Amino acid sequence: MSLSKTYGLVVTAFGAAIIAVLAQITIPLPLIPITGQTLAIGLIVTILGLKYGTLSVLVYCLLGAIGLPVFTGMSGGISIILGPTGGYIIGFIPAAIFMGWYLNKLGYTYLHGLIANVTGMMLILVFGTLWLKVAADLSFLAAFFSGAAPFIPLELIKGGIAAWVGIVVRQRLLQANLLKFV
Repeated sequence: MSLSKTYGLVVTAFGAAIIAVLAQITIPLPLIPITGQTLAIGLIVTILGLKYGTLSVLVYCLLGAIGLPVFTGMSGGISIILGPTGGYIIGFIPAAIFMGWYLNKLGYTYLHGLIANVTGMMLILVFGTLWLKVAADLSFLAAFFSGAAPFIPLELIKGGIAAWVGIVVRQRLLQANLLKFV
Protein backbone atom coordinates (compact mmCIF):
# COMPACT_ATOMS: atom_id res chain seq x y z
CA MET A 1 0.00 0.00 0.00
CA SER A 2 1.39 3.38 -0.96
CA LEU A 3 1.99 6.16 1.51
CA SER A 4 -0.77 8.29 -0.04
CA LYS A 5 -3.33 5.48 0.29
CA THR A 6 -2.32 4.92 3.90
CA TYR A 7 -2.55 8.65 4.54
CA GLY A 8 -6.04 8.73 2.99
CA LEU A 9 -7.19 5.85 5.18
CA VAL A 10 -5.79 7.49 8.31
CA VAL A 11 -7.36 10.86 7.48
CA THR A 12 -10.72 9.20 6.79
CA ALA A 13 -10.61 7.21 10.03
CA PHE A 14 -9.60 10.30 11.99
CA GLY A 15 -12.53 12.24 10.50
CA ALA A 16 -14.99 9.46 11.38
CA ALA A 17 -13.57 9.31 14.92
CA ILE A 18 -14.04 13.07 15.41
CA ILE A 19 -17.67 12.78 14.30
CA ALA A 20 -18.20 9.88 16.73
CA VAL A 21 -16.72 11.86 19.62
CA LEU A 22 -18.68 15.04 18.92
CA ALA A 23 -21.88 12.99 18.50
CA GLN A 24 -21.70 12.27 22.23
CA ILE A 25 -22.21 15.94 23.04
CA THR A 26 -25.97 15.97 23.53
CA ILE A 27 -28.69 18.25 24.80
CA PRO A 28 -31.73 16.00 25.24
CA LEU A 29 -35.10 17.16 23.96
CA PRO A 30 -38.38 15.19 23.88
CA LEU A 31 -38.28 13.77 20.32
CA ILE A 32 -34.99 14.77 18.66
CA PRO A 33 -31.89 15.67 20.73
CA ILE A 34 -29.49 18.48 19.86
CA THR A 35 -26.12 16.88 19.17
CA GLY A 36 -22.61 17.71 18.04
CA GLN A 37 -22.99 15.46 14.99
CA THR A 38 -23.94 18.13 12.47
CA LEU A 39 -21.20 20.44 13.73
CA ALA A 40 -18.74 17.57 13.29
CA ILE A 41 -19.97 16.81 9.76
CA GLY A 42 -19.45 20.44 8.77
CA LEU A 43 -16.02 20.63 10.40
CA ILE A 44 -14.73 17.42 8.84
CA VAL A 45 -15.95 18.20 5.33
CA THR A 46 -14.68 21.79 5.52
CA ILE A 47 -11.26 20.60 6.67
CA LEU A 48 -10.86 17.49 4.52
CA GLY A 49 -12.81 18.41 1.40
CA LEU A 50 -15.16 16.41 -0.79
CA LYS A 51 -13.31 13.09 -1.04
CA TYR A 52 -12.01 12.49 2.47
CA GLY A 53 -14.73 14.46 4.22
CA THR A 54 -17.46 12.44 2.53
CA LEU A 55 -15.58 9.18 3.10
CA SER A 56 -15.29 10.06 6.79
CA VAL A 57 -19.05 10.62 6.99
CA LEU A 58 -19.74 7.36 5.14
CA VAL A 59 -17.43 5.41 7.46
CA TYR A 60 -19.11 6.99 10.50
CA CYS A 61 -22.59 6.07 9.22
CA LEU A 62 -21.52 2.51 8.34
CA LEU A 63 -19.87 1.98 11.71
CA GLY A 64 -23.07 3.05 13.43
CA ALA A 65 -25.23 0.98 11.09
CA ILE A 66 -23.33 -2.22 11.90
CA GLY A 67 -23.85 -1.61 15.59
CA LEU A 68 -20.80 0.20 16.90
CA PRO A 69 -21.86 2.77 19.49
CA VAL A 70 -20.87 5.89 17.54
CA PHE A 71 -24.26 7.58 17.26
CA THR A 72 -25.61 9.94 19.90
CA GLY A 73 -25.83 8.43 23.38
CA MET A 74 -23.29 5.73 22.49
CA SER A 75 -25.91 4.02 20.35
CA GLY A 76 -25.61 2.12 17.11
CA GLY A 77 -27.36 -0.37 14.90
CA ILE A 78 -29.72 -0.40 11.97
CA SER A 79 -32.65 0.18 14.33
CA ILE A 80 -31.35 3.72 14.94
CA ILE A 81 -31.30 4.41 11.22
CA LEU A 82 -34.78 2.95 10.80
CA GLY A 83 -36.07 4.88 13.83
CA PRO A 84 -37.30 8.49 14.03
CA THR A 85 -33.80 10.03 13.91
CA GLY A 86 -32.54 7.90 11.03
CA GLY A 87 -33.28 10.48 8.36
CA TYR A 88 -30.85 12.90 9.95
CA ILE A 89 -28.11 10.28 9.83
CA ILE A 90 -28.91 9.43 6.21
CA GLY A 91 -28.95 13.17 5.48
CA PHE A 92 -25.34 13.45 6.63
CA ILE A 93 -24.22 11.79 3.38
CA PRO A 94 -25.85 14.12 0.79
CA ALA A 95 -24.99 17.08 3.02
CA ALA A 96 -21.31 16.05 3.04
CA ILE A 97 -21.32 15.54 -0.72
CA PHE A 98 -22.90 18.95 -1.30
CA MET A 99 -20.63 20.79 1.14
CA GLY A 100 -17.48 19.19 -0.25
CA TRP A 101 -18.52 19.75 -3.86
CA TYR A 102 -19.41 23.38 -3.21
CA LEU A 103 -16.17 24.13 -1.39
CA ASN A 104 -14.04 22.33 -3.98
CA LYS A 105 -15.77 24.21 -6.78
CA LEU A 106 -15.95 27.73 -5.28
CA GLY A 107 -13.06 27.78 -2.83
CA TYR A 108 -12.30 27.39 0.84
CA THR A 109 -13.12 30.87 2.08
CA TYR A 110 -15.16 31.75 5.13
CA LEU A 111 -18.07 32.99 2.99
CA HIS A 112 -18.17 29.82 0.89
CA GLY A 113 -17.67 27.74 4.02
CA LEU A 114 -20.63 29.47 5.62
CA ILE A 115 -22.86 28.98 2.57
CA ALA A 116 -21.82 25.32 2.22
CA ASN A 117 -22.26 24.53 5.91
CA VAL A 118 -25.59 26.29 6.38
CA THR A 119 -26.95 24.65 3.23
CA GLY A 120 -25.63 21.28 4.40
CA MET A 121 -27.25 21.72 7.82
CA MET A 122 -30.57 22.54 6.15
CA LEU A 123 -30.25 19.45 3.92
CA ILE A 124 -29.82 17.32 7.03
CA LEU A 125 -32.95 18.87 8.53
CA VAL A 126 -34.92 18.20 5.33
CA PHE A 127 -33.91 14.53 5.26
CA GLY A 128 -34.54 14.21 8.99
CA THR A 129 -37.95 15.86 8.83
CA LEU A 130 -39.13 13.76 5.92
CA TRP A 131 -37.97 10.56 7.62
CA LEU A 132 -39.48 11.65 10.94
CA LYS A 133 -42.82 12.19 9.19
CA VAL A 134 -42.77 8.59 7.92
CA ALA A 135 -41.14 6.84 10.91
CA ALA A 136 -43.26 8.55 13.55
CA ASP A 137 -46.41 8.70 11.38
CA LEU A 138 -46.71 12.47 11.74
CA SER A 139 -48.25 15.05 9.48
CA PHE A 140 -45.75 17.10 7.53
CA LEU A 141 -46.43 20.15 9.71
CA ALA A 142 -46.04 18.16 12.92
CA ALA A 143 -42.77 16.68 11.64
CA PHE A 144 -41.53 20.12 10.60
CA PHE A 145 -42.43 21.79 13.89
CA SER A 146 -40.92 19.01 16.01
CA GLY A 147 -38.02 17.91 13.81
CA ALA A 148 -36.80 21.01 11.99
CA ALA A 149 -38.18 24.36 13.18
CA PRO A 150 -36.67 24.28 16.69
CA PHE A 151 -33.26 23.38 15.27
CA ILE A 152 -32.94 25.93 12.46
CA PRO A 153 -31.41 28.72 14.61
CA LEU A 154 -28.98 26.31 16.24
CA GLU A 155 -28.00 24.77 12.90
CA LEU A 156 -27.30 28.25 11.54
CA ILE A 157 -24.95 28.83 14.48
CA LYS A 158 -23.33 25.41 14.03
CA GLY A 159 -22.88 26.17 10.32
CA GLY A 160 -21.08 29.41 11.18
CA ILE A 161 -18.83 27.70 13.72
CA ALA A 162 -18.04 24.79 11.39
CA ALA A 163 -17.18 27.19 8.57
CA TRP A 164 -14.98 29.43 10.69
CA VAL A 165 -13.13 26.73 12.61
CA GLY A 166 -12.98 24.42 9.59
CA ILE A 167 -11.46 27.04 7.28
CA VAL A 168 -8.90 28.09 9.92
CA VAL A 169 -7.88 24.50 10.69
CA ARG A 170 -7.71 23.61 6.98
CA GLN A 171 -5.48 26.62 6.26
CA ARG A 172 -3.18 25.76 9.16
CA LEU A 173 -2.93 22.11 8.10
CA LEU A 174 -2.16 23.16 4.53
CA GLN A 175 0.51 25.60 5.77
CA ALA A 176 2.04 22.79 7.82
CA ASN A 177 2.03 20.64 4.66
CA LEU A 178 -0.25 18.05 6.31
CA LEU A 179 -3.04 18.19 3.72
CA LYS A 180 -0.89 18.05 0.59
CA PHE A 181 -3.34 16.28 -1.68
CA VAL A 182 -6.67 16.93 0.00
